[in-house]
Order: sequence, then C-alpha cells, then structure tokens
Amino acid sequence: MSELKGKIDFTLFVSATNANPNGDPLNGNRPRINLDGYGEISDVCIKRKIRNRLQDLGQKIFVQSDDRTDDSFKSLKERADGCEELKKQMGNKKDASRDLCAQIACREWIDVRTFGQVFAFKGIPVSFGVRGPVSIHQAVSLSPIDIMSMQITKSVNSEAGKEGKASDTMGTKHRVGFAVYKVMGSVNVQLAEKTGFTQEDAEILKEALMTLFENDASSARPEGSMEVCRMYWWQHEEKTPAISSGKIQRGFDWNKDLDHPRSFKDYDITWNVEGCREPEIFDFV
Repeated sequence: MSELKGKIDFTLFVSATNANPNGDPLNGNRPRINLDGYGEISDVCIKRKIRNRLQDLGQKIFVQSDDRTDDSFKSLKERADGCEELKKQMGNKKDASRDLCAQIACREWIDVRTFGQVFAFKGIPVSFGVRGPVSIHQAVSLSPIDIMSMQITKSVNSEAGKEGKASDTMGTKHRVGFAVYKVMGSVNVQLAEKTGFTQEDAEILKEALMTLFENDASSARPEGSMEVCRMYWWQHEEKTPAISSGKIQRGFDWNKDLDHPRSFKDYDITWNVEGCREPEIFDFV
C-alpha cells in the first residue's frame, strides 16, 4: 500500500429527475431547500451513499445501514466488539492506548480511515475519536428548484373485518422535477498519514464517487432518476498546494440565468483557475 501522493480535490455534478434527492424529516420529508430557493443535499446523506458504494466494492464498513448489513452485528458497539484486537485494547483499563485503538480501527474499516469516527460506548473504559482526511460539503443546486407534491392513497384494508375496501389518503410524496447539484470534497494528506488512508484508498473512493447512485433506488429515488453527470478530480503533487480548495471550487462558472433547465446539457459549465493544474474530467451523460 502506497502513501497518498498529494492533496486531492474533487467536484461532482449530479442530476435529479422527478426524484427526492434528500428529504428533510423536520419538514414532511420535502426535498431540502435553502432560504434562496436552491436545493440542498446534506453531507451526511452523501457520505452514506459513499459508504454503501464502498461496501458494494467489497470494503469493510463500520457504519453500515441496518438494511444493508453484511455481518451479524446489530449495533456499532457489537461491530467494534467483533474486532477482537480492538475489543481487547478498549477493555484494558490500565494500559489502554487511544492512539493504538485508533490505529486498529483505521486498519479494520475503510470508512473510519476515510471519514473518521467517534468510538464512545457505555461500559467501555476507553473512548476515542478518529479525524478522517476526507471532507464533503453539502451539495447545492445550480439553479433554484421547484418542489412538486402529490397525495398518495391506499386501496386495501389495513386490517381484516371491515366491509368493503378503504380508499384513504395515506400521505404525501414530494419530488424535484429537475435539478443539478454540485458536490464538493477534498482529501487532506496530513490526516491521511495519521489514519493510514492510502493512494489505493483514494482510487477506491474515486470509483465509488463515479458510481454514487448505483444500488440506491427507492420509492423517492426510482432507478435512473439520480445520476452522476460529470466529475472533476484534482490529484495534486504537493501536500499543501499553492491553490486552495476554496479557489478551485470558486473556479466554476455556468449560465446562472438559465430559466427552468430540463437536462444537464442545458448548463454550460466551465472551470478555469490560473496557475492550477488541470483536473481529470469524467463525463457520464
């Protein structure tokens, strides 16, 4: 396994067509939207999808969704205890080493050495945290979004013994007609050295990002309704490049006055930052 060559920045443009990219549970599960009318996808939602893709790619994941577990563990504590080396070290009251615990956890699970994790469980004498090298911004749409809602009904009885079929309203579904979201992230070399995040891990992360919505279909996001349209990937040679991540991300421009876009190709997206190395660009649409 080789050390990370240099800092990495990346940007994805993802489209949503008649889908709910990320519902807000505090607002009736409506698609997230900011005060200016632009759609949002939380960083937590994006990290969840990345973890799912890493899991599909055969990597060991610590924070697994309940409906996607590939082991017999029903909680994070059980999964941590399932690593005998980590369990032994965390249970050592006299000579427990937080640094050693962190090293074991990072070696065992790719999402821990990627995003970091807090290990704090009841009844365990040692608690520790890992700060991961990969940071993800919340995604924001390129244009203001329109949210459409529809009432859904049931046509069967929920319980036996009732005469006739009930046809009752059972809720509301919300969706975005069409939107393109910008996802931003980076990989910090100094933190990667601490967690053991390698160049090979970076390549796996790259593949996970390019296939972010595979095996992610649901009622809110039907198959094909969410797509990665384009990805930009900067692999710098330096640990701390002269061009900051903020300047790289501000280098994007597009036709912001576009009225009711209907496809990704409606946007004329360009990037230019003087003095910065050119990115790898992957087009999928």
